[in-house]
Amino acid sequence: MQSVHVLHPLGYVRSLGCCSRQVYESSIPYLLAGCKYPSSVTHLSFCSHFVVVSCSSTTKLYSAVADEAVETTEKKKVKGPTRFDRLKQLYKGPKFESTDDSIPFSYDEFAKAVDETEYGFERNAVVQGTAVEYSGSGCLVDIGAKASAYLPDQEASLDQDLNIEDAVPLDTPMEFQIISEEDENGQLLVSIKRIEYKKAWEKVLSMAEEDQILEAKVIAVNRGGAICLVEGLRAFLPGSHLTGQLPDEDLIGNNLQLKFLEVNQETNKLVVSNRKAVVEQQMADLSRGDLVAGMVKALKPYGAFVEVGGMSGLLHISQISYDRIDDLEKVLQPGMQVKCMIIDHDKVNGRIALSTKTLEPEPGDMLKDPKMVFEKAEATAAAYHARMEAERQAREEAARDIVLGLGDSLDDLDGTNGDSDSNEDPLKNVSDSLDSLLS
Repeated sequence: MQSVHVLHPLGYVRSLGCCSRQVYESSIPYLLAGCKYPSSVTHLSFCSHFVVVSCSSTTKLYSAVADEAVETTEKKKVKGPTRFDRLKQLYKGPKFESTDDSIPFSYDEFAKAVDETEYGFERNAVVQGTAVEYSGSGCLVDIGAKASAYLPDQEASLDQDLNIEDAVPLDTPMEFQIISEEDENGQLLVSIKRIEYKKAWEKVLSMAEEDQILEAKVIAVNRGGAICLVEGLRAFLPGSHLTGQLPDEDLIGNNLQLKFLEVNQETNKLVVSNRKAVVEQQMADLSRGDLVAGMVKALKPYGAFVEVGGMSGLLHISQISYDRIDDLEKVLQPGMQVKCMIIDHDKVNGRIALSTKTLEPEPGDMLKDPKMVFEKAEATAAAYHARMEAERQAREEAARDIVLGLGDSLDDLDGTNGDSDSNEDPLKNVSDSLDSLLS
């Protein structure tokens, strides 16, 4: 005999149609599920949400809720082998033993090497890496980080016309600059273009400091001039500094000799000149007395400006003819092809002084027949050089005679003082003797 308390939810009781105590008492046999033998109810009580039935029974009572809880507890206690345990039992492969003898270094040495190794993956840091795979519009780069870095196509090279396959070959160690922070996957963005950009500016600054002449390709033209590529950087070539050509579409793709006019890395400003480079090269080959051909560009009251190989030379009105010129326009016109002789030059500023009167066979021929003067310019120039050479030799001969005469005078002075002390200065009275000779 044992006392049993059965707890039934009130909703469950109402589902059986028990709306009162009397009806519920008549339904007790149905509520006492699990009792194989009659049971006697000793107490019945109603709560707000439950009905408690106290009874005595000689058999063990089972409740649906209690049975389920017991079965769950028993299942938790019995734990069978997992899938991994079963696979482990069936595995017949080799077994590895972890020992220090199979590696050339110990764990302490490995930990020390890890501590001494620096892993700098901060933004703007330059690291060594290797391209491992082309992916989409870029490639994946192994830089030793926890995830492969990504190199976008536009950051592969300073030359935008170069394909990423040609700019970044696979399995080739290269330098990369980190240009971003890690994303949610731990991936970084890297760039080669920014490294090349920095190196290009360093080289340009060095070339500008040495005032070198460089060669660059024209890639575009605009109203003000042309755009050239200098070490991968875009440089502006003003139209006024372009020699012998106009900034039009025909200029694109040509290589030009250039010199720097302005270099400013802070403002990213690079200005070059073709005329300055051409003038410097030609000035190195020009000398006084050379015969050159040019074209009259403009007339001024004091003379004419003649373009000679990209340089602007001045033909002064006093150097046009030995005769007086009253009206310059009657002798020269803009666009007229002329031949001149260089009588002076300024290599620093690229200026030259020209003359045509040295080419006149007879004084005044430039006013009478300029065409004839230009036709005979080579022969007249040769005669002029011969005459100048003869005059130079005559001047040297006269100077030599003066020096020899002074030497004889010094010998006479030395002979008159032969009895004097040998330690006495032999040139002591030279100044007085020279004064007497010049008086």
